[in-house]
Amino acid sequence: MAAPASMSRCSLIRMRSLTNPRTFLRCVGGNVQRRYSGATHQKNQLEPGDATSSAHNFTSVTAEKTLSTRQERLTDDSVLPFSAFLTDGFGRMHNYLRISLTEKCNLRCQYCMPEEGVKLTPRTQLLSTSELLTLSRLFVQEGVDKIRLTGGEPLIRPDVLDIISELRKLEGLKTIAVTTNGMNLARLLPKLKDAGLDLINISLDSLVPAKFEFIVRRKGFHKVLEGIEKAVEVGYDPVKVNCVVMRGFNEDELLDFVALTEKKPLEVRFIEYMPFDGNKWNFKKMVSYQEMLDQIRQQWPNLEKLETEHTHTAKTFKVPGFRGQVGFITSMSEHFCGSCNRLRITADGNLKVCLFGNSEVSLRDVLRSGASDEELLQIIGAAVGRKKRQHAGMFNISQMKNRPMILIGG
Repeated sequence: MAAPASMSRCSLIRMRSLTNPRTFLRCVGGNVQRRYSGATHQKNQLEPGDATSSAHNFTSVTAEKTLSTRQERLTDDSVLPFSAFLTDGFGRMHNYLRISLTEKCNLRCQYCMPEEGVKLTPRTQLLSTSELLTLSRLFVQEGVDKIRLTGGEPLIRPDVLDIISELRKLEGLKTIAVTTNGMNLARLLPKLKDAGLDLINISLDSLVPAKFEFIVRRKGFHKVLEGIEKAVEVGYDPVKVNCVVMRGFNEDELLDFVALTEKKPLEVRFIEYMPFDGNKWNFKKMVSYQEMLDQIRQQWPNLEKLETEHTHTAKTFKVPGFRGQVGFITSMSEHFCGSCNRLRITADGNLKVCLFGNSEVSLRDVLRSGASDEELLQIIGAAVGRKKRQHAGMFNISQMKNRPMILIGG
């Protein structure tokens, strides 16, 4: 249970690691005390329910609190296996950060962008490269070991190679990934690999050129295929191929996509159609995981389910004898909120603790106010602490105000 916003008496909230339970929050006089910071090794105090969303709010909050600046090394009994700032009230440890590099894209996918387009954020209000790297460093110091670069289309950002090279220098960061539409991928792949890119997800929603163009509202089918082939050629294994399945659009291509995995190291990931602002989501258009699985099993009845780590989003299967595999992202029909380890930073610097939530905190404004690392961590910790147990469900989400997917980052 998450601690209520107003606590009548103090209680211990415990988090279990793989080996033993650790106290990660302690109530002191009605306040929640975060016991450990990987970046500073300081005691930090944080009021539950702080709703800081701008530098103005941040200033008013910090005026009421005294931040400890005394450096101290905690005893073994109080050192946590993971930063409390990135651990929510349900014990979920967030070690995976997705950063949107841009709101711009060279495609107009129907499930991602409204038909009329989106109003782009002025350049001065987007995170600069320096700000992006500052936030990345802070999150990695607190325990993030995987960063995925998204968009928009991240590979149209001119300094994407420099960003990857700088991220590669962060001690403790194990994995750098990118999600791309593949349009510019073939040309950039050798340099991306040299810069330190570990994983690639490529969006491809149809194997029929005319249908591809209808879904993405642009030409470029053969460029995407070329990007997939090039990724395999330079040694990425697996190359993940993301396919958003929509009834009346591409649900008749499931078997063709699975067949791609026979001889190539691909992981085709079928994604349930999700509601976002402007994408005209309709329950009747959504093809559920179970329906997709049943259809595939009619062709391959011996389809095997694979074991995956508990934080993985995909339910993964393999046709015996095939080199690659298939996965299902079941966000709507069988959510995986209980094992969520992901946080998102939008291109304009807002922290989203849930893809489907409409609560955001501007880290850009806090950063530009001259905040210290410790003060930034207070804001981040407060946002993570407010993360809900699970999303509101597909019907409620479809009625909620949220950003279009392109302004969140895939």
